[in-house]
Amino acid sequence: MKSHTKYLWFETRKKRELVNITEECHASLKESEIMEGMMLVSAMHITAGVWVNDNEPGIWQDAMDMLEGLAPEGPDYRHHRTGEDNGHAHLKNLLMHHQVIIPITDGRLDLGPWQTIFYAEFDGQRRKRLIIKTIGE
Repeated sequence: MKSHTKYLWFETRKKRELVNITEECHASLKESEIMEGMMLVSAMHITAGVWVNDNEPGIWQDAMDMLEGLAPEGPDYRHHRTGEDNGHAHLKNLLMHHQVIIPITDGRLDLGPWQTIFYAEFDGQRRKRLIIKTIGE
């Protein structure tokens, strides 16, 4: 079994942003030369997530609106008592989750016809990273 690791770094211009990373994942798979296996894509920060969904702005906004409704920015979260102000971003991470696993079949990411891989930032404008770990034969 082989493994390959690649890190992506982000510093988003906005506090909340979706970044399409599908091409970077394809490139990492090509670098790995793995034909059959799995790819783990994981945000390495607790205020960001990874999402596989449709590459369509309407669903992006619907998802962000849903997350904001469930974990709105601004309330006095207990986390804010530590001096932070990003309690909402931690909760959005819990709702979206921080990682996805994508199957690899015949040397390609085995995504559905509309599936796209996104890095989701909820507390941006500072340097953060993501890991792409590919394992297989």
